[in-house]
Amino acid sequence: EAERLVKEEGRVMIHPFDDPAVIAGQGTIGVEILKECVNKPLDIIFVCCGGGGMLAGIAAYVKRVRPTTKVIGVEAADAAGMTASIKAGKRVTLDSVGLFADGAAVKTIGRETFRVCEQLVDDMVVVDTDQICNAIKLTYDDARVILEPAGALAVAGMKKYVHEHSLTDQTLVAITSGANMDFDRLRFVSERADESERTLAISIPEEAGAFRKLYGMIWPRNVTEFSYRFETNTGAKILMSFQPAKGVCGDFEDVLEALEGGGFECLDVSHNELAKVHVRHFGGGRSDVKDERLFMFEFPESPGALQRFLYSLDMSWNVSLFHYRNHGDDFGRVLVGIQSGTRCDERLQKFLDNLGYEYTEETHNPAYLSFLRSSS
Repeated sequence: EAERLVKEEGRVMIHPFDDPAVIAGQGTIGVEILKECVNKPLDIIFVCCGGGGMLAGIAAYVKRVRPTTKVIGVEAADAAGMTASIKAGKRVTLDSVGLFADGAAVKTIGRETFRVCEQLVDDMVVVDTDQICNAIKLTYDDARVILEPAGALAVAGMKKYVHEHSLTDQTLVAITSGANMDFDRLRFVSERADESERTLAISIPEEAGAFRKLYGMIWPRNVTEFSYRFETNTGAKILMSFQPAKGVCGDFEDVLEALEGGGFECLDVSHNELAKVHVRHFGGGRSDVKDERLFMFEFPESPGALQRFLYSLDMSWNVSLFHYRNHGDDFGRVLVGIQSGTRCDERLQKFLDNLGYEYTEETHNPAYLSFLRSSS
């Protein structure tokens, strides 16, 4: 459309990145950085890359004035045109690009930007969506600034590069280049930002005490998700997410080994996209379990709150459904299915009243009847 207007109406096309003047203008960011670091160490500058204008401009200036400082470009994994082009030795047009980091989603990088970057950029780093979300969270925690995905690319790339190369005692700069964040995206970012969370699909025996035994082997680590639905009388599947202990090398592997040694079959789905995006919301599904009553409990969120709730459920009835997810609220909400039988209603009511937690019965909720009960 821009080219049509140039041809038909004689307008001037100002390219967003593939123009020497635009590249030079973006390169003034490099001028500012070097002015701030006169007589100070500066080892690496990380720059986000879409079409390559900012990366080319900064590399051109920094390599002329301070050639010992590395300039590293960072791209989203689903829009890594510069990385592919440098690797191929020629400009590459991508078949498609992802739109999460839409501010840097470019199918074909510029001719001039490629020429400059191929000569002067020291390295390229590619980051995935979860790493970008984590970078947004890190920046918010540090500076109370919410970056857009493209604006957080350099931070994500810096973190990945430091980890992969075990860097210490170096001065690094990551350019945060945009905060045009849609509010609707924050829920997704929050859900995917916690790199410390690990998710397991666990097979447990369908027997009394299995819940507490499982939880006891993970405690005192923070459990962020616990989803279970009765399937058969012999065994059940549980989806559980938790945060391994900080600063303890190999803690997740130790938990996994302990669980398997305790008779629990485990499958690590922490990096399984299908599990994270879809399966976790379908876990358990419908059941035709008999005499089931459904209750939603509330308790104040605090360290160990879920454990205290689990241990309070020391009862003779079978738990046929259990769902908990930590959303960062001040109150935790747990959905629990209990097989009680009509003859035990009075005894169950007394138990619930003595439990000490706010609760609501949802047995006749149409959402429960439509999606969690078998139609047969």
